[in-house]
Amino acid sequence: MLITDLLRQNAASRGQDIAIVEINPKAAQDRVVSWRDYEESESYPDSAGRREMTWKYLDDQANRVANFCLSRGIGHGSKAAMLMMNALEWFPIYFGILRSGAMVVPLSFRNTKDEVRDSLTLTGTDAIFFGPEFTGIIRDIEGETPSLGTHVFVGPGVPKDASFAQNYRQSVDSHSSLNPGIDIAPDDDAAIYFTSGTMGKPKAILQTHASILSVCLTEQRNHGQTRDDVFLCMAPLFHTGSMMHWLGSLISAGGAVLLREPKPESILKAVSDEGVTIAFMLVPWAQDVLQALEGGKLKLSDYRLGQWRLMHIGAQPVPVELISRWKEYFPEQQYDTNYGLSEAMGPGCVHLGVMNTHKIGAIGKPGEGWLADIVDDDGKPVPQGKIGELIVSGPSVMKCYYNDEEATAAALRDGWLFTGDMGYVDPDGFIFLVDRKKDIIISGGENIYPIQIEDHIRKLGQVLDVAVIGANHKRLGEVPIAIVSIKPDCDCDEEEIMAHCEELPRYKRPRRCIFGDVPRNPTGKIEKPRLRAMYSDVLSN
Repeated sequence: MLITDLLRQNAASRGQDIAIVEINPKAAQDRVVSWRDYEESESYPDSAGRREMTWKYLDDQANRVANFCLSRGIGHGSKAAMLMMNALEWFPIYFGILRSGAMVVPLSFRNTKDEVRDSLTLTGTDAIFFGPEFTGIIRDIEGETPSLGTHVFVGPGVPKDASFAQNYRQSVDSHSSLNPGIDIAPDDDAAIYFTSGTMGKPKAILQTHASILSVCLTEQRNHGQTRDDVFLCMAPLFHTGSMMHWLGSLISAGGAVLLREPKPESILKAVSDEGVTIAFMLVPWAQDVLQALEGGKLKLSDYRLGQWRLMHIGAQPVPVELISRWKEYFPEQQYDTNYGLSEAMGPGCVHLGVMNTHKIGAIGKPGEGWLADIVDDDGKPVPQGKIGELIVSGPSVMKCYYNDEEATAAALRDGWLFTGDMGYVDPDGFIFLVDRKKDIIISGGENIYPIQIEDHIRKLGQVLDVAVIGANHKRLGEVPIAIVSIKPDCDCDEEEIMAHCEELPRYKRPRRCIFGDVPRNPTGKIEKPRLRAMYSDVLSN
């Protein structure tokens, strides 16, 4: 059994039911486009405020994508990347690539041009499906990735500056909607997702079909999805967390709503209008909803929310105070925390459980089929209550870091995945995280690697040294703060540093620059703990 088989089963048993609805608040709200409009149009009506797709159409279109890939020589052993914003087309492309026997390679839509090029080169990607927002990036790197022979533009027409690409609809719809019947085994390679290591360099994570299927089972068992549930999906689909949560809807044949541009009003409106019963949130979105309610900008009485049975959060530490405030507005609603990482195919290896709200603050206990432990630097279990590194073992642990034997050997040991997260177990068996072994800053659910910002700031000639650390932020969890040491006899102010950092993606830009010494240990490593102690008053505000 593969997830592509689950899609085929849903198409056979519930073919005319709506599988996914896309809500685009920025578009004209009075335009509703059904699956039939796809069959009658040569281009996707992206200006529609609401688009929907049935299980049968999703399955048929996935077959067309698969047959298109095969016609281009893309099958077993090949890789096809996706560089797209959240959109309805994501799902048939994802399933079509898998059904062809090729590996799907989702790329972050926040990647820079260099990061996209390096990711494609590392994996030896053969094809890429890209959205209109990324035409410039793909144009600029076209010819710099030798293995990349097929470019597919997912949008109406093909822009003049992307003349090297094929139009998605015109290319795909000319192929058969019948399943190509490619023989795919559960242990075959299925997907390569990206993360970054301690040095900030992206690592490619290789997963199998069996691993992805196991996530379906874990998600459904954790949250009890049924055919009557409607799942609200808002996080980026290139994240394992977002896509893997949706797999609970796939296995239960329940409906889903893909909400673009989530804002407090659009979130509550989507829940109300579409009958949403389960929503996966990030901390900033929950914070925004609460602020809108507490400030009187939104009123719960204006929406139909009684069916909303579960809200769960992952991707970053969840403040206890946040959930306490949430329960004041939604006292009957269930809540869950999900812990996971891309190396474990996303969420579910540890989760709190809806019955354990008295333990909010913990990440929970091992999920079904999973084991977890807290160990010391030698990999030996530590006593209860003592801080150590969290390690996990289960059915969706990665196969390896692609083309990186050294990193794989460090992360996978004797069947255990060493997460790099530090924590402890309380007397009731609940796991609490206290810090990250790696100096990752998590801002709004996105990982920020300080060395990338440090390397960028060091390009300024006046800079002698720099260190980036995380400061607390009520909405985003953390934001980066730069400690900068200037060379003697050089002048540089905060405005110049900030202007230089505008070249970085917005979420990576430091929120503040502090001028001072950057302490290093005898081996030359920055003493981040010492820095945090030196600036504790700044970081806690």
